Amino acid sequence: MTRLAMIASAILIAPSAMAQVTDHSAHEDHKPPAAQTPAKPADDHSDHAQLDHPQMDHGMMDHSAMDQATPHAMSSALGAYAATRDGSGTSWVPDASAHTGLHTTAGDWMLMGHAMLDGVYSWQDGPRGEEKVFAAGMLMIAAERSIGDAGTLQLRAMLSPDPLMGKRGYPLLLAAGETADGVDTLIDRQHPHDFIMELSASYAHRLSNTNSVFVYAGLPGEPAFGPPAFMHRPAAIVSPEAPITHHWLDSTHITFGVLTAGWVHDNFKLEASRFRGREPDEHRYDIETGDLDSSAVRLSWNPTKNWALQASWADVASPEQLEPDVDVVKYSASALYTQKLADNGELAFTAAFARKDNSEEVTLDAWLAEASWSPNADWTIFSRAEAIETDELGLIHHGPVEEVQRINIGVARNFRLTDTVVLALGASVTQNWVSDALSPLYDGNPKGAMAFVRLKIG
Repeated sequence: MTRLAMIASAILIAPSAMAQVTDHSAHEDHKPPAAQTPAKPADDHSDHAQLDHPQMDHGMMDHSAMDQATPHAMSSALGAYAATRDGSGTSWVPDASAHTGLHTTAGDWMLMGHAMLDGVYSWQDGPRGEEKVFAAGMLMIAAERSIGDAGTLQLRAMLSPDPLMGKRGYPLLLAAGETADGVDTLIDRQHPHDFIMELSASYAHRLSNTNSVFVYAGLPGEPAFGPPAFMHRPAAIVSPEAPITHHWLDSTHITFGVLTAGWVHDNFKLEASRFRGREPDEHRYDIETGDLDSSAVRLSWNPTKNWALQASWADVASPEQLEPDVDVVKYSASALYTQKLADNGELAFTAAFARKDNSEEVTLDAWLAEASWSPNADWTIFSRAEAIETDELGLIHHGPVEEVQRINIGVARNFRLTDTVVLALGASVTQNWVSDALSPLYDGNPKGAMAFVRLKIG
């Protein structure tokens, strides 16, 4: 893992060093929002704190209004803290993360929306590689209203065009998990996400300006485990490519049955979930049901506006439909960092570790480092380094445990078409490294590349 550790360190440290030259906002004291009553959206749409933030695209954001003073700091729908802290499900990102989207009001309801559609070409080298053109992305809508003097109700839905790519998903070397036919595990491919990625409702009750409690339910939804899902992390959202650490860190982000209760105290959050452990099957348009047979606990801490830290544990019953008798205990820890830069830029990175202990006494670890740097509103450079221990890539499924690594780096260029529509063009390249035992199957250390065009509304 020495090679990957050096690469990951460069990914995280080099952009940060550049950022320190141009911006000192990271040294500002963290200040929670002074007002905890949800504010109505401004007519000129300049109050970015009033959006539902888990699904907003940092790579193509409207930076022009990032530093404008806003008349109110809106509370999150989940508690007495700034809404910019919300990640996917009930997870947290740094408060300094910037967001865009469309919003309006209808009576007592505040309505929010965001759409992102990607057209992607993926090329993976070697005898186990393929190439494919496919569509990906998401559509998010949410509705929020106050209940009494201290309560907030939120309804949220998120849809994806992923099933259009076919049950086998897209080629992605070193990835493995789920199935396309109910018989074989997908290997060297990333499975499509379900058409319905989230249907959730939450209710939060403020106890004071720094304390709140909440409940969250989803069918599907996301339990209290891991960092935000990869497509919602500030450092990763520009790239349409899934990480190979997905099934360690955030494969539970589409869970067909989840109930979470949490307590927020200022910059700390403690939450626990009961959820259905089984991952989605190959039928991507349906709603699945089952017992809430699994548990998760997560502790989150945002020590300053630039940092979001979490540690979590999950006991997952029968996650894989092809191995119904195997249970998994998961552990994860992560740190997310976001910093505004001069010239309407942004720096973000993620560092994460996760472990899977299954009931057959096999332990597999995964490491992740990812970063993005936007020197201005038009350009974003992004990168990701990963390493996993896996027993799924050999000729024998669940054979010897092997170590594999990869590094990806890319760039995206934004073109603003209107105030609310952005077109982006991007590309990335990947270098993979496999163990000596796996090298003959991949014809050495294969490469990969991806190109994409993105249409973002909101």
